[in-house]
Amino acid sequence: MLKNLFSPIKIGNLKIANRAVVTAMVTNYCNSDGTATERYIAYHEAKAKGGWGLIITEDYAVDPTGKGFSCVAGLWDDSQIESHSKLTKRIHTYNCKVFAQIYHCGRQTSHLITGSQPLAPSPIPCPSMQETPHEMSLDEIHTMVEKFGDCALRAKKAGFDGVEVHGAHGYLIAEFMSPYSNKRTDIYGGNLTNRIRFAIEVVENIRAKTGKDFVIGFRISADEFVPGGRTIEDTKTIAILLQQAGVDVLHISAGVYASADKIVPPSAVPHGWAVDFAAEVKKVVTIPVITVGRINDPLVAEGILASGKADLIGMGRASLADPELPKKAAAGDYNDIVQCIGCIQGCLGTLFADQPIKCVLNPTLGKETEMAIKQSEISKKVLVVGGGPAGMEAAITAARAGHMVQLFEKTDRLGGQFLLASIPPGKGEISSFVAWQIKQLSKLNVSVFLNTVATPETIDKLKPDVVIVATGSKPITPKIPGVDKSNVVSVYNVLLGKVSVGNKVVVVGGGLAGAETANHLANHGKSVVLVEALPEIAPGEQGIPRTYLLKALEAGNVKTYTETTVKEILDDGMVVVKDGKEKVIEADTVILAVGSTSENRLVSQLEGKPYKVVTIGDAVNVRTALEAVSEGYEAGMMV
Repeated sequence: MLKNLFSPIKIGNLKIANRAVVTAMVTNYCNSDGTATERYIAYHEAKAKGGWGLIITEDYAVDPTGKGFSCVAGLWDDSQIESHSKLTKRIHTYNCKVFAQIYHCGRQTSHLITGSQPLAPSPIPCPSMQETPHEMSLDEIHTMVEKFGDCALRAKKAGFDGVEVHGAHGYLIAEFMSPYSNKRTDIYGGNLTNRIRFAIEVVENIRAKTGKDFVIGFRISADEFVPGGRTIEDTKTIAILLQQAGVDVLHISAGVYASADKIVPPSAVPHGWAVDFAAEVKKVVTIPVITVGRINDPLVAEGILASGKADLIGMGRASLADPELPKKAAAGDYNDIVQCIGCIQGCLGTLFADQPIKCVLNPTLGKETEMAIKQSEISKKVLVVGGGPAGMEAAITAARAGHMVQLFEKTDRLGGQFLLASIPPGKGEISSFVAWQIKQLSKLNVSVFLNTVATPETIDKLKPDVVIVATGSKPITPKIPGVDKSNVVSVYNVLLGKVSVGNKVVVVGGGLAGAETANHLANHGKSVVLVEALPEIAPGEQGIPRTYLLKALEAGNVKTYTETTVKEILDDGMVVVKDGKEKVIEADTVILAVGSTSENRLVSQLEGKPYKVVTIGDAVNVRTALEAVSEGYEAGMMV
């Protein structure tokens, strides 16, 4: 099935075992001085063990002024070589090659990170950062070219098989190449030949310092998706010039910070959406081309390769969700692969807060050593109450540790909040994680009891050693006159298909559940009104997915009322109050989505029992799936 994905390829004179590539992603796992930590090394080593052919590490700053985050890797000084040499030695223990991506953030950083004014070709702020950069002088440009070359040489001394020059995503080299950010009129600005000069000089400097056999890759945004930015036709021309300058492999991405959804596309974006950009570049060069863009399935990767649109497949976020994706795919264990769901909660949400990255689906990310499951010397009897993502994760982890596990779920199916979350448009892949968890429960012989309420009496009779309470949350019913009418239903029941709704619908509550449900119903041809007491719709959602959600609501003609309260629910609608004025909204069905509260009565009922009781997930406090899955894993590991 995967003969193309698992065929070797040569980049320059370097042989890569297969076509599966871990693309560069900032982790914030290094020390603030740019040196590698054990956490950073173990994170990459897990991927090498997992069968990836090539790992491209995160942005190595060529100078402290080029850092985009506090704890990125760096090779701007010889003193940093030793720590990163440990990384390459560990990676090379496996049949895996490793490149260091090298970059300067340019104007897409802040003095709060670097301690100095950002640098750029022109003194124009990045729309996302809003900090006016210093316009680089000719001497500063020439010095920066040398720093890129010196950084690459240090990467070679540290044992890297090559470097990838980061000329994409609006960073310094990209800023020079684009009329969007480069307004110079000297030899580094104006026409394309001048704007590409800095990039060409960087490549030539690296080649002169590292020699003819050291691999040089170049990452470029095919289209910047901003007014006045570069498009694919510009990029094809640049690709030809980069190959002539000595680049061995091109990595085709898209976007800048002002179009960040193109850099890290959310679940609403189709798989392989940017592959045709790579195909266009491949037509004009003879060197290998890497493609990216929401590719999270090895079978999809195989199809892209078979079509001839690219030579290697970048699956960055897919490698976060499951570092062992290639190994499992090679064995044909497709159902055992944890597929990235494009939520960007942990990989981007925490990073933009300048924190180390996480993954909703992989609680061991960045904790590969300390969170490894160890076989227990004593097999305990573990009872998990609740079959949502937290409960299932706890059951899976405890079973892997060698314990005897039973799971009780009061409804007729497993999945909990994840099952609900997978219903709206663009969120269907969430169900893949539910399916994965269910498969693991079966493989590990966890006894699952559906339609079963675990009472204190039931639990006592089973005589468990540990009870993990993962009973989740329940919807809040607001105290509104008319809330008990027959036309009022819960958002939970709507998403589960347990109730039918009329053609005219009002959703009360504009949080994520309410907004997603409004989008879901509009997508099914309903006339939808969304009422929210706060000033914004879905304020807690991550920035990029939220942008897509708001656009979808607009496209579905969902009428939104913010800063609006519900005074009374009627048989044919409701009375709302906005700006002190009452308004009647007609509706066949009123859907309540005003939030949830923890369902944890069982916890107090089990106080004083002879067994250990652990509470996790929404049963503790209603939060995100990131906390739920992580707490489930930890609870199962600590049994």
